[in-house]
Amino acid sequence: MSRFLSPNDSHSDEFYEQFEARFDALNIDRKMRRLRKPKLKHIPKKSADEVLHESADVVGLEGGFNPTYKPSRHEEGWLLSSLGAFYDQSLITDVLYMVRGGKEATVYCCAAHPSTGEKLVAAKVYRPRMFRQIRNDGLYREGRALLTSEGHAVRKTDHRILRAVGKKTGFGVQVAHTSWLMHEYTSLQALFKAGAAVPKPFAATDNAILMGYCGDERMAAPALSGIRLDDAEADELFKVVLRNIEIMLRNDLIHADLSAYNILYWEGVITLIDFPQVVTSRDNRSAYTILHRDVTRVCEYFARQGVPSDAQAIVDRLWARYSQASPDEPFDDEDEDAAD
Repeated sequence: MSRFLSPNDSHSDEFYEQFEARFDALNIDRKMRRLRKPKLKHIPKKSADEVLHESADVVGLEGGFNPTYKPSRHEEGWLLSSLGAFYDQSLITDVLYMVRGGKEATVYCCAAHPSTGEKLVAAKVYRPRMFRQIRNDGLYREGRALLTSEGHAVRKTDHRILRAVGKKTGFGVQVAHTSWLMHEYTSLQALFKAGAAVPKPFAATDNAILMGYCGDERMAAPALSGIRLDDAEADELFKVVLRNIEIMLRNDLIHADLSAYNILYWEGVITLIDFPQVVTSRDNRSAYTILHRDVTRVCEYFARQGVPSDAQAIVDRLWARYSQASPDEPFDDEDEDAAD
């Protein structure tokens, strides 16, 4: 049987040789274990700008979409990926300039494809959810169906989608985001068909809406908030706005963010915009309060233009008449002056 020598043995040189050999073997074994053990590579978290920029890699020039407007680096990703579909569908030929940025979306002026029958169209591109500034959107979602990218309500038996939205998974968040956008698009479709003063909707993707444009090649229509009206025009436009609020109620809708900032003015004509927060007058418990807020803001603007009104009286009359009205009931064109 072999034995390991101790330092006290007479053959001390032999002992140290054995010790050195065993020590080297241990070191080699440790080194081999380190080599076998996978090393965790630190990957720095990407900034929001980098994530958005990378999303444009497949679209851009490789997709044939190279707009005149040159977006900043942080907006390039979502702009190209969101509008590339409209280019591929022959709805737009170019992006000309940015119109304005809002709380949750940016609007661009685009050159329209001849197939649309328009010269210019507006593309509203929603920001990625991480950049949206609306926090209390539950107030507006109440009573609204969850919509798919085709604008259809998600079936109540589709538990996979409903569960994902409830748990706020990545898929669920995207579904909720798409539903939010599609409520604006489907509302524009219904209101435009009903004769309301809203942009004509052309198409929608998961992240953008293409609609009619207010303005010309040089500038977009300004918001009514920045316009000073003479007395006669102010009185007439006040009636037009109230008339549109009535049309919305006739379609079971309340704008929910209506003010002079969301009404465009161009050559004496107004256009109501920004409908993602639209609520249903029948199924939202805060519907009356939201309608009151909309009407009050409109009345406050027109009061500064010299048009007196009683916001409370207008709300009560509208609510009494339209909150319980049947959608098929004919609209009374003669009862137009809600201010009276």
